[in-house]
Amino acid sequence: MSPAANPLRGEAILGIGGIPRLLRPTFTALVAAEEELGSLFALVERAGSGELRLAEMAALFWHCLADREHIARDAVGEAIAKLGLAACTRPLRGLLEQILKGAA
Repeated sequence: MSPAANPLRGEAILGIGGIPRLLRPTFTALVAAEEELGSLFALVERAGSGELRLAEMAALFWHCLADREHIARDAVGEAIAKLGLAACTRPLRGLLEQILKGAA
């Protein structure tokens, strides 16, 4: 059964290895992403100006995976490469909106 994303909470689905995976931007996940990537506000600004790097997108997705138990971190980057940037824009947008707006 595929996980269901709640867009009001900034959740999104990303296909990794052909399996839909839930991205959930919890406080803990965002703090971990910020520790690795630096300011999330700066990350949002880079994304808005088209300067977000693939490694940053992969790291944000990795930290926001609801269940990473059986997923190698490299699999996230491989999924981005396989899906392409256009397909990854939707889940990225959901996470970035959650960072900026918070819970609805």
